[in-house]
Parts: sequence; structure tokens; C-alpha cells
Amino acid sequence: MSDAEREPIIRVMPGPGDINANGHIFGGWVLSQMDIAAGIIASRRAKGPVATVAVEAMKFLAPIHLRDLISVFAEVVRVGRTSMSVRIEVMAHRDLGETEVKVTEGVFTFVALDANHRPRAVDPEKV
Repeated sequence: MSDAEREPIIRVMPGPGDINANGHIFGGWVLSQMDIAAGIIASRRAKGPVATVAVEAMKFLAPIHLRDLISVFAEVVRVGRTSMSVRIEVMAHRDLGETEVKVTEGVFTFVALDANHRPRAVDPEKV
């Protein structure tokens, strides 16, 4: 699916404080943006609080540069009894939007939480 056919969960531009010694954006900064976007989607699906329990199949495909506009896309791809997997893609828009580069992707697993912060069942409706 192209970006034109879907809406990003988060759109953000990294700042000078997010740069590593190589002049690219820290991987941890990108990972945190992905976790935020995936958590939004997971909590909507769970209809309540969730916690990240695993990061799977994380791939850094290209560096993010200062002044790139980052779009984070996320979708629930699997729902279990108390957990769900969320697939995330991060696109960088460069050159004032002229260039689009897929910079990273991954699958994050979340567990739904009850009021006591214990795992709870997720509605089994289709993804």
C-alpha cells in the first residue's frame, strides 16, 4: 500500500539533539517513535492499556537524516488471547518531499493490561 492510500500514526521531524556521531539519527530515537505509534494502534485494538513485550524482526534499512520528515505507519497483524503483533514501517521524506525512503520496519508485540497491570483477554474480533 502506498503512503497516499494510508495515514501515518505519527509524523515527526528529528532535531539536532537526535544526531549520532556519524551525522545520522540515533537508532534508539527511531525505535521510540515506532514504539509510540505501535502502542497507539495496539491500545485502540485492545480498547485499553497495553505494554510492549517484544520487538521482533527489526531492520534498519537506511539512515535518517536531519530535516527528514518521518512518517510512522502501523497495523495490527495478529491477535492472540492477551497479546497482539503490530507491524511498523517508517518512511523518510527528503528534499522537501521530493524523495521518499523506507528507513526501517519491524514487528512489535504488545500485551493488553487490566487495572492491576496484569495481562487480560483481547476481544477476538478480526484484525
